[in-house]
Amino acid sequence: MTSTRVPKTFLVRTEIDIILADLAEGDSVPSERELATRFGVARETVRQALRELLVEGRIRRQGRGTVVSRPKLTQPLSLRSYTEGAISFGRTPGRILVAWEDVEADAETAADLDVPLQTTVMHLERVLLADGDRVGLESTYLPLHRFSALRGTYDPTTSLYRAIRATGVELAAARERIETALATPREAALLECSTALPMLLLHRRSVDAAGAPIERVRSLYRGDRIAFEAKLGPENH
Repeated sequence: MTSTRVPKTFLVRTEIDIILADLAEGDSVPSERELATRFGVARETVRQALRELLVEGRIRRQGRGTVVSRPKLTQPLSLRSYTEGAISFGRTPGRILVAWEDVEADAETAADLDVPLQTTVMHLERVLLADGDRVGLESTYLPLHRFSALRGTYDPTTSLYRAIRATGVELAAARERIETALATPREAALLECSTALPMLLLHRRSVDAAGAPIERVRSLYRGDRIAFEAKLGPENH
């Protein structure tokens, strides 16, 4: 019979999980030295276990110590806006404008927005906030001929979907793809995190009831701050 040796990091991680279960959000986590002494292991073993918990969003750095983090913000995979999703989870949404410019559509953007290559489109890039924490970076492309009026009416720190609906356009359907990714140095700087932190990358193309394109969106979310969920039902075969 072949036996599998359980890594020390896994055993330490299991013990730390038990400790965290008895702590509340914001409570201090024992130091590396204290945990290493308690479990009789090297500090590097404890350090690796804590790194895993940091990546998962279970704990976070605060000053020179570590505390229990709040639960991840769970966003629905639906046509609801980021604002609506955050509010439904009891969090205060916010946005920081990075760029708002007119650019020439590349091949993918032109195809998604159904416009000729190099057509001028509107590009909006914003950092997404939840209770003041930077959780995502959203890059949105809109057909300029449909939404040029937003230049004079829209506050980019608020919900874009609400502003789109105010123009009389309703989002009817969307295609969305999710994959894992790592942030570029620029993206990591904007999100105030390490380039080694796993990210969730979402690509979305939304259309109205007539099937006309509304937006092309690339959203990058911190894997330690955001989770996604979808409601599923039976399909007809």
